Amino acid sequence: MSGSAKKIIVFDYGFGNVRSAERALAHVGADVEISRDYDKAMAADGLLVPGVGAFGACIKGLREVRGDWIVGRRLSGGRPVMGICVGMQILFGRGIEHGVEAEGLDQWPGTVEPLRAPVVPHMGWNTVTAPGDSRLFAGLDKEERYYFVHSYAVRTWELEVGNPHMTGPKISWTTHGEPFVSAVENGPLWATQFHPEKSGDAGARLLRNWLDTL
Repeated sequence: MSGSAKKIIVFDYGFGNVRSAERALAHVGADVEISRDYDKAMAADGLLVPGVGAFGACIKGLREVRGDWIVGRRLSGGRPVMGICVGMQILFGRGIEHGVEAEGLDQWPGTVEPLRAPVVPHMGWNTVTAPGDSRLFAGLDKEERYYFVHSYAVRTWELEVGNPHMTGPKISWTTHGEPFVSAVENGPLWATQFHPEKSGDAGARLLRNWLDTL
């Protein structure tokens, strides 16, 4: 990464491993701060939205500190946002956990549902099948493994991908029992179901790839 360090705000709304994300981003050269301040979140080069726990609780916590509005305002101005784990899930239309449905940010259509697999949660290392032109996974071997901890996922990508010869959403997949969406690159909005901040050298390279696009 060349030039001055990119300013990243790790958005603190009470539902994410903010310290781990802060350390990982600092390690790859970002000027990073944990904050929920509106002005700082809007002015940053990139906003990272982590998330752990239940979909409904996360989206409620985000809305309580106007995080939904901040994400929407940034994206409407083409300002980069990256979601991690449940921070990715809440970007979809809705989540269903224990029969309870909650509305997400609806940046993408789709439903976060229980994984259908012999062993749940999906906890540990797994590979990701990314598009050949992915910028997020640029320079990373297809056999690299990333760290997952989740029981819910988006099993169907519902947004029209469009003309393959034009720029559109880049969707990556992972299989645990069945395929699920494990990463998305869609204009200024990127997200991963896995934890890059817990994924060693591969996760560090992935975060650096994000910084290099800001």
